[in-house]
Amino acid sequence: MSASLFENLPERLRDEWFDTLVEAENVTVERIVSRGHTSPASGWYDQPRHEWVVVLRGRGVVAFETGEEVTLGPGDHLRIPAHCRHRVAWTDPDQDTVWLAVHYD
Repeated sequence: MSASLFENLPERLRDEWFDTLVEAENVTVERIVSRGHTSPASGWYDQPRHEWVVVLRGRGVVAFETGEEVTLGPGDHLRIPAHCRHRVAWTDPDQDTVWLAVHYD
C-alpha cells in the first residue's frame, strides 16, 4: 500500500502526535509530528529498544541526560542506543516537525 508521510497530518495538536506505520516482532516504525512540543518536563525517555530517528521536515533538538544536545533538520538522523536517557528539548513552533522513528532490538 502506498502513502505519503506528509499526508493526513493533524491540523491542531495539543500534544505530539504518534502514528505507528509498521509494527513487527523486532521493529516499530512511527511517524511523529511536533509543533513546538517538547518531552514532558517530568522525565527522560528510557526506552528498552534502540531508536533511529530522522527529521523529514522542520527542526528539533534532542537532549541527552549527559548534557549533550543534537539539533536536527530535514534529512538529519540520529541513533539512540537502548536505555540512553534522552528527551525532545525543542521543536519549531512555526511549522510541523515530521519525524520518522524506527525502534528495533
